[in-house]
Amino acid sequence: MKKLSTIILSCMFGFIALNAEVTYSMNFDKETKSLVRKMYVYKNPAWVSKVVNKDSKEFYFVSPKSMFEFYFNPEKWEEANTKDSTKLKEIIVTDFKTHKVINARGAFYVYGSNKISPAGDDLPAFESYDDAESFAKSNNGKRIFSFKEMKKGLIELLNGDI
Repeated sequence: MKKLSTIILSCMFGFIALNAEVTYSMNFDKETKSLVRKMYVYKNPAWVSKVVNKDSKEFYFVSPKSMFEFYFNPEKWEEANTKDSTKLKEIIVTDFKTHKVINARGAFYVYGSNKISPAGDDLPAFESYDDAESFAKSNNGKRIFSFKEMKKGLIELLNGDI
């Protein structure tokens, strides 16, 4: 009976731990500059993104588009010491509607809206598909992408490289 109680308690605590909400943070200040565009990120907090490399070093971006620019070509920024973006410890973005810091891999990105970031045409990020869809409808968004659907070519198109 004692073993059974121990097993049940272990399962309960394991279940609670699995359902605990992960919280993310962005600790930038007025001196924090974007890795890609060298702009101050504090000026437009609704757009800020961040990655954490294998050495636990943080790098900020003025927008999701800038973060994806790094993600698809990390070798270009030697100071990030990242050759393989899939090995990043953390990739986070700011939910454009709520300003909540969220996991970029689970976010939805709106392409083609009339909202412009400091980096130009961009991809506002949202935690929920419904919020992304509502934003797209009211801001002329053309398409909603998940993280897995993002491609380097789309970032090049937004940057005017194609």
